[in-house]
Amino acid sequence: MKISIVILNWNGKSWLEKFLPNVLENSTNAQIFIIDNASTDDSVEFLYKNFPTISIIKNSENLGFAGGYNEGLKHISGDIFCLLNSDVEVTDNWLQPIENLFNKDANIAAIQPKVLDFNRKNYFEFAGAGGGLIDNLGFPYCRGRIFEDLEKDEGQYDDEAEIFWASGCALFIRAEEFRKMNGFDERFFAHQEEIDLCWRLINAGKKIYYCGKSTVYHVGGGTLNKQSPRKTFLNFRNNLSMLLKNLPLKSLFWILPLRLILDGFAGIYLGLKNGFPHLMAVLKGHFGFYSQISGTLKRRGNHQTKRYYQSKWLIFKHFFK
Repeated sequence: MKISIVILNWNGKSWLEKFLPNVLENSTNAQIFIIDNASTDDSVEFLYKNFPTISIIKNSENLGFAGGYNEGLKHISGDIFCLLNSDVEVTDNWLQPIENLFNKDANIAAIQPKVLDFNRKNYFEFAGAGGGLIDNLGFPYCRGRIFEDLEKDEGQYDDEAEIFWASGCALFIRAEEFRKMNGFDERFFAHQEEIDLCWRLINAGKKIYYCGKSTVYHVGGGTLNKQSPRKTFLNFRNNLSMLLKNLPLKSLFWILPLRLILDGFAGIYLGLKNGFPHLMAVLKGHFGFYSQISGTLKRRGNHQTKRYYQSKWLIFKHFFK
């Protein structure tokens, strides 16, 4: 299997300087590419000078995570794409267990490794943890991470398991399946585009897997800070668009109105906790969703899996029970 490790960069010289040597050292059987999203720092010059063997693809503008990968991957070949964040430390022999799992089942379209916190290496990290899941209201969570609560890694997720979504910080996906799905929804720009892609793959009859025999350490917030209102806006807008695209019609009619109400409460909570700009970001996220409804409906597939969730009423169980 030809694995192409593809790192999307935007003004990330410090991350490349810190983590790229580690990726090179532990990925000798893979080809490594950098897609640059029109950086304004000197990261491209740094790459040319210090890593002359790495192929660099330059996008003409910052297209975000979704559009940046969609454009850059047009110029990259391989059987498996590994979409790797620039703020990720990989480990020895991290690729082989992933390749073995792909070889076990041709119907597996995407896989994520175990994602631990770079700054607290015995804890799971927010973006992916022990494999992504979703509840019946469309709230994403993970084995090892429910909302903001993170578990300590004590070997409880050292397995191989079918999951609902694979983390975008270290997403392995068959190149053929990525192209069949027309890649990410570029309108998302960033955040939850990998969940949307995995949901579409599941609706197409494919499987998403977690491989606990492969481990990476993720810093998180390397490009867009966790406390940024922009991040809040993208998460709320994109989650609603994802539900409209992928939910079964019967579920959509009651889940979407309920989610709009719950988002209102979430906006008030975030406003009190993180400041007024986050409340405004939730409102802007809703209006952004409304403005895209026509285009989102056109992107609904012909088939939506009826049983898509792994837990019911997660928000009520977690916060009230």
